[in-house]
Amino acid sequence: MSGTANPALLLGALLSALAAALHLAIIVGGAPWYRFFGAGEGMARLAQAGHWWPALLTLGIAVALLVAAAYALGAGGWSAALRGLPGLRWVLLGITAVYLLRGLAPWLAMLLQPELRQPFWIWSTLICAGYGVVHALGLAQVWSRL
Repeated sequence: MSGTANPALLLGALLSALAAALHLAIIVGGAPWYRFFGAGEGMARLAQAGHWWPALLTLGIAVALLVAAAYALGAGGWSAALRGLPGLRWVLLGITAVYLLRGLAPWLAMLLQPELRQPFWIWSTLICAGYGVVHALGLAQVWSRL
């Protein structure tokens, strides 16, 4: 860790890693966990039937979240080994944009389609918006160094 390490990006990395761990737990928890976390009845039924698709999709999300955590650690100065990740500035900008879009875009859909106003969509949207704000704050603070 250097003296210029960024706390917001450390928090962003921890949040992404936590989300990755949750996705891995969902795979282990199976159909009840897919249902509880709002993946939809179709995904839950596939998981219950032992189909490979829910686990593969959820694993892919977990891997993407771990990559996001690695980029936040590298850009934030928390890991010298990760500072050399390719396209650090632009990839982290993309990660931040994805979090912010996922945190903001569903609100329009929920306004237009009231049936989407379910706890899963509301909570997951708020969580993603929070992740995006944390990443944006950290990225703005380190942008000139990247």
